[in-house]
This record gives sequence, C-alpha cells and structure tokens, in this order.
Amino acid sequence: MPFEPRETDVARRTFLKSGALAALAAPAVLSAQSSPNERLRVGWIATGSRGQHVMKQMYLESKDVVTVTAVCDTYQGNLNLGKDIVQTNEPSHAPKTYVAYRDLLADPNVDVVFICSPEHLHFPMAMEAIKAGKHIYLEKPIAHTIEEGQQIVDASEKSGKVLQVGTQNRSNKLYIRAKQMVENNDIGEVHYVRAFWYRNFDPKADPAKTTPAAWRYVIPPDANPENTDWLRFLEGADHKNVAFSKERYFQWRNYWDYSGGISTDLLVHQTDISNFVCNRTLPFSCMASGGIYQWGPAFDDDRDVPDTFSAIYEYPNRFHLNYSCYFANDQYGYGEQFLGHDGTIEVMDRQNLHFYPQPRFIKGHAPFSSKPELHLNNIKDFQQEDATADHVHNFLMAVLGREKNIAPARAGQIAAIPGHLATLSYKNGHKVYWDDKMNKVHYS
Repeated sequence: MPFEPRETDVARRTFLKSGALAALAAPAVLSAQSSPNERLRVGWIATGSRGQHVMKQMYLESKDVVTVTAVCDTYQGNLNLGKDIVQTNEPSHAPKTYVAYRDLLADPNVDVVFICSPEHLHFPMAMEAIKAGKHIYLEKPIAHTIEEGQQIVDASEKSGKVLQVGTQNRSNKLYIRAKQMVENNDIGEVHYVRAFWYRNFDPKADPAKTTPAAWRYVIPPDANPENTDWLRFLEGADHKNVAFSKERYFQWRNYWDYSGGISTDLLVHQTDISNFVCNRTLPFSCMASGGIYQWGPAFDDDRDVPDTFSAIYEYPNRFHLNYSCYFANDQYGYGEQFLGHDGTIEVMDRQNLHFYPQPRFIKGHAPFSSKPELHLNNIKDFQQEDATADHVHNFLMAVLGREKNIAPARAGQIAAIPGHLATLSYKNGHKVYWDDKMNKVHYS
C-alpha cells in the first residue's frame, strides 16, 4: 500500500520549512527500503516500565512496518515481560533475548534500536549503537550531562543514521496546534511562559502495590542479585563501588548518580515544548532552587533529588520562562501557559488546549483579539491519547525515508541543556549562564 500522509505528517512538513526547526530536523533521512513490504528489524534495549510502554505504543500505530528481533534487559523479569509483549503482537515470532546490550548491538538482524534505559546509561548505549551503525530512538534526556549530550550529537550527525530523542510532546497535536496559533499571531507577541508539573502521592499506600512517594516505583518481589545484573546497571554511573540496591536499581530517578531528577525527567519536556511552540532555542541564564521538603527522612526516604523545585530562565530576544514543580499537591496538574499581549494559550495535562483573548481585567475594554475562546481535547478532537505512538511512528518513517524526524539529536541536546543548567544552579547555589558560542556553562 502506498504511503499516504496523515494530518500530523502534513503539519510537521509545514513546520519543518521554517528556518530554526528545519535546521534542527534536517540531516539524517534515508532512502526508502528496497521493498515496500520489508519490515524494520528492531532491537529493544531496556524493557522496564517505560520501555514496555513505548513498545506498546510502537505496535499501536506502526505494527505493519516493524518486527522486534531482539530484546535486552539486565533484570530477568523485565526481559521476560518485553519478550511477552513482542510475542503478543507477533504471535509467530520469538525475539532473541540479551542481558548485555553490546551483544544485541552486535546482532546482524537488528537495524533499529530503542534505548529506554535509565538516564546514566544513555551515553554509553547511544555511542555504542552509533558505532554499530544502528538507527536510534533514545529516551530523553539525550544524556546525563551536557558534555555527553554534545558527543552524541556530533557522532550522530556524522553517522548518517536517524536518531530520534523521546521528547514526544513535539508529536502532540495540541502543541502542534498551539505552534500554529503562535505563528499566526493569534496571541500577539509572546515574552513569557509559565510551565508547571505538580503531583501527589499517598505515603500510607502499600509500596508492594503502588507508588507511595515520588518515583518510589513498585519493586518486583523476586528481584535479587542473581536475576538483576547490578554491575551492568552501574556502567555510566559516577560511583561504581556501590553495593546492590533494589531501590537504586528500580527507583533510580531518586539518585543523582543515575538521574537529574525533576530537571531532566519533567522540566526537559516543558522547556523543549516551549521552544517548539514559541520558536526558541537556548536560554542564556538559569536560577534554580528547591529541596527535599516532602519525602525526606520523615518518610524514611533516602532520595538525593529534590521534590520541590523552581527555575527561572532568561532567553535572548526578551523571552522569560518560569518553571515550578512540587510533589505534594496536584491541584493544578501539568501544563504550560503561553502568555501573549493579545491572548493566552494554555495546554493542560497534554490533553486539553484553551485559548482566551485578552484583556480580562481592563474594565469595559474590548478584547485585543477578534478570535473567540477555543477549547480542544486531544482524545475528542484529535483521537490522540498518547503522542508517543505518533513520535515513534515519525521516527520509523524517517528511517524509511518518508518523513524528517521531528526530534533529532541536536534538538534533544537543546531540550536537555536547560535541565542540566537547572541542576547545576541548584547544586551550586548560584545563577548559571550558558555561553552558546563557546558551548560552555559559567557562573555569576
């Protein structure tokens, strides 16, 4: 069947014609496969909760162009679950299983790899995958440090292969609509964005069944040093002489050795999509603060990363982003508010878009915008429950030469740098500055 562009494909191509985004999305597009019926042979590295979700999303929309030939995980339980998902979706096919990701990368029956590992493993895995000549879908952030991310960008762009970073909000139809509205000047000049992500948890919840605190995911009861390869997990970590810890392995987002916490798990999504919607790139300064206010010693919680966090960014050309995150109250959920002189666009929980004309409080004043209020829902209006499926599809279509990938390595690095700046500011207690020409951080 010939390829027919969907609504999102047309929208992407329209956006990619604009200068800044085209520069980010350009280089690595391949010619189509020799046969239209040929399936991309996929190897899957890390089949924990995120890896399982992304795999299910891939099958949801791209089942007809892939076959998963190999899966890899350092915990046997996750490895079995990953294999089960493959066999559920491809009943006549059993993928090879690996514990060592380098063995999977050496498999000649793997053309494309998905890397859904903890953050500290992104760099070694991505660099080895590039050396092995694979196309790569790499979960965000692109790397654990700015320097690692830059090395991935350089190697990826030299390779000629497709690399897509998992900043899936770029494939969310609400944000695509918001970008159109900003470009159409529907809200006037935009100099300010407010972004936030609030969560809450029940500390009395049974940890064997649910999450009682931020990132305290359920630990499989059978996990032990025999079926969990702790030494392979520690590759890429700052400290390798650490005794086996189920908490560090399964709840890794709570520890600096493996994660940037809020900065690189949550904030990165929101600075990235603010860049996308408002056609921005990198801030020149960041001031961050916060701490472990809710889930620390009082809850017998040894986390390193903060549960309460704020960051202020200044961008070139009069643009300001105000970010906040708190893990003990979810009244206001997750969202971004794009504030223009003539109106406001608000995207909430990745599912709802609202447009409100200005002004609101100038008594008797007519709206600055002639456009009426607008309210859109992703499921009702776009039939898109989770943008991950579209983001993965865009990646696979890029490998097949039918689309340009919307989140290549350079865009992933630009998304990650604000997160790393926030971490550095928080850890050092100082405002930090980004020198874009020198590609370096310096302090006030």
